[in-house]
Amino acid sequence: MKINKLIVALCAAALAVGGALAAGAPVKAMDGVLVGAKGMTLYTFDKDAGGKSACNGPCAGNWPPLMAAATDAASGDFSIITRDDGSKQWAQKGKPLYYWVKDAKPGDKTGDGFNNVWHVAKP
Repeated sequence: MKINKLIVALCAAALAVGGALAAGAPVKAMDGVLVGAKGMTLYTFDKDAGGKSACNGPCAGNWPPLMAAATDAASGDFSIITRDDGSKQWAQKGKPLYYWVKDAKPGDKTGDGFNNVWHVAKP
């Protein structure tokens, strides 16, 4: 009986820790990096500052923003910024989050270090 209670307590704790990262934002940690809902790696851009995206137009074609829905709400380290076109984007600690168009499958991190200004987002 004690073992069953311990297992239940450990499972509840694991769910609480895993859910805390994803609460509000559609991201999770996987292999030491943040990934979107489909497991694709998320990135930050060194030229972003002050909770504003510097990646618009053609840049956003190569680095698609992690978009936020009108019903999404910020939580913890995750906020929602307004892009130049008025759309909403998720940010972590004020840094907007992006995908890299050349990542083909979950787990790819081919954009890390691109032009020395793009980096995987870390939890």
